[in-house]
Amino acid sequence: MSRPLIARSPDLLRLQNEGYDIGVRDGFLLVKDVPYVTAAREIKRGILISALELNGDKTTTPQNHVAMWTGEHPCHHDGRSITTIANPSPPQDLGGGIRADFTFSAKAAYRDYHHKMTTYIARICGEAKAIDSSVTAATFPAMPTEEGESVFRYLDTASSRVGIGALNDRLVGLKIAIVGLGGTGSYVLDLVAKTCVAEIHLFDADVYSQHNAFRSPGAASIEDLQAKPSKLAYLSGIYNRMRRGIYSHEVYADVSTEVLYSMDFVFLCLDRGAAKKILVNMLVEKGIPFVDVGMGILQSQDKLTGLMRVTSFAAGDDPSVLARIDYSDEDMAKNEYSTNIQIAELNTLNAALAVIQWKKRYGIYRDSSRANSYSYSIAANEMANQADDEEAA
Repeated sequence: MSRPLIARSPDLLRLQNEGYDIGVRDGFLLVKDVPYVTAAREIKRGILISALELNGDKTTTPQNHVAMWTGEHPCHHDGRSITTIANPSPPQDLGGGIRADFTFSAKAAYRDYHHKMTTYIARICGEAKAIDSSVTAATFPAMPTEEGESVFRYLDTASSRVGIGALNDRLVGLKIAIVGLGGTGSYVLDLVAKTCVAEIHLFDADVYSQHNAFRSPGAASIEDLQAKPSKLAYLSGIYNRMRRGIYSHEVYADVSTEVLYSMDFVFLCLDRGAAKKILVNMLVEKGIPFVDVGMGILQSQDKLTGLMRVTSFAAGDDPSVLARIDYSDEDMAKNEYSTNIQIAELNTLNAALAVIQWKKRYGIYRDSSRANSYSYSIAANEMANQADDEEAA
């Protein structure tokens, strides 16, 4: 498949986004898995083919109304041949492993190849739907990518379907680090893994334990837990199935801070205050932008309450925001988070806020507040920016 041609041609991209299994080979457009009715009134699937006319590296308006077909001749739902599109012609070897068994002719002023191919598909597939209303040519196939073609192992059709690919491209080539994968950090990984950053570096030296399963994405099996994998082995094994460029560092980053020097952005998701202070000082000194997350969850009147905080900093920011970072180690007696209460939803929210703040830094989300630190109160159900907090004080 010619990925660049599809990406640059709105009509082909629309076919792909609508779920059609398309391919481009040797100058021909192929739409595979098109349901049709045979003379025996069976539903089978064939391939609709059209020669492509190009203007440089993208399609232009089709001048030829003819299409070709691989499969038996399509019929009406009662088994009669669809003669209205028949164009008697012998089978053709089109090269490149493409063989056309029949040629069709449905004359029309086609606007583009989406218009042309869906017109033919409607005539052919409509008869199959009369027998089985559930059949469709929009099969939404999984489309793998090649090494070097994408950081993802299959196409990111979510972005292209809604036209935000150019926005997401603002993250292309970035090297990202996530320090601490015990709770919030694992959800940060879940979100960052779905972006087109070049590399994701993970830092954690702990084992993936049973309590981690209740505050991290997905669903670990009992066999997973009995194997006692490291956090990074377990999590990278999951996300390596989706994308390339995940690197595991089973060390505490504060012991080997030089490994972070080449990063473009760092997520700090650790609760060891002394270690965090070492890392923050190093990142500020090196001019590496980062976001720090934190939460304080307490049990009060037989209910949980508390705050989630996100603080980010980059070269040129007001350094006073750094005072918002909490360097205290957790109070085991007062902080219910330390007892591994199942609060995955809070980890998720804290991670989402951090990733949104990161994307604001790179111009993906609009940022009218320009706040580099803010918190969310569970009890009040309120988000407070740094400036709001200062005014309230």
